[in-house]
Amino acid sequence: MRILVTGAAGFIGSTLSHKLLDRGDEVVGLDNLNDYYDVSLKEARLARLQDRDGFKFIKASLEDNDAMEKLFKEEQIQRVVNLAAQAGVRYSIVNPRAYVDANILGFMNILEGCRHNGVDHLVFASTSSVYGANTKMPFSVHDNVDHPVSFYAATKKANELMAHTYSHLFQLPTTGLRFFTVYGPWGRPDMALFLFTKAILEGKPIDVFNYGNHRRDFTYIDDIVEGVIAGQAVVLSCGTAIELLLKNGIKPDFHIELENVPEVYDALSRCNEKHSIADIHLIASNTIDPRVSTLFKKTSYFIRDG
Repeated sequence: MRILVTGAAGFIGSTLSHKLLDRGDEVVGLDNLNDYYDVSLKEARLARLQDRDGFKFIKASLEDNDAMEKLFKEEQIQRVVNLAAQAGVRYSIVNPRAYVDANILGFMNILEGCRHNGVDHLVFASTSSVYGANTKMPFSVHDNVDHPVSFYAATKKANELMAHTYSHLFQLPTTGLRFFTVYGPWGRPDMALFLFTKAILEGKPIDVFNYGNHRRDFTYIDDIVEGVIAGQAVVLSCGTAIELLLKNGIKPDFHIELENVPEVYDALSRCNEKHSIADIHLIASNTIDPRVSTLFKKTSYFIRDG
């Protein structure tokens, strides 16, 4: 199978690409290597992929229509996993145009490329942020998602609607996955687990929003990748039943007692949900994975050792 993975230098995209290569697929990886976070981390992930047989890298942006048309015409893509996007809830307040370019125009180019080039199936990343102002927990794919509280979430909801329309009009199979916060080795440095661990190692206070009174589901990277590969034919909430009450914090296995770590409490930004808990009955039994503590340790060691 020849598969296009967009966002191939990203956290999820690079891990997925390795998994696909391991099972014998050919991977065309696309990324524009933007500077939303440390480019050297993206380059390091990419370097590990470029040593592998069956991997081809193309540097381009989703919103570059000419580049995307050329890619689809020349690469004979059979399936697409679209993980490239402008991410970040808060950054969408600062630079909303970046989200229109990558998440709306860029996704349109993906849909058109799939439509006109015989792609078998499109899997794309949505986000738990689409649940927005919903208060019923856990979030479910059956919930109304018409009240996003960030522009980022609004663009992802738009992606779901666009994909639904293309599936209806052109019989293009599409699968949207609403990811809840993903963690693990090679993860994004702007995410909570990395920020907390780095602050603890450096002896600095950790920033806790909403005065510690909110909850988040965290999903280990390998579980996310398995969910992407499984590729159900409906929009799914893709999250592991790991519920963290942030007021209790995260304690990496460095013999550091969290009670001794200074905390800086602040109000919750208007663009963040108070709680974000996944209903995952469609893809897994709702149980706490016994590997959770080990996976947090593994991630923390990666942050510590670099």
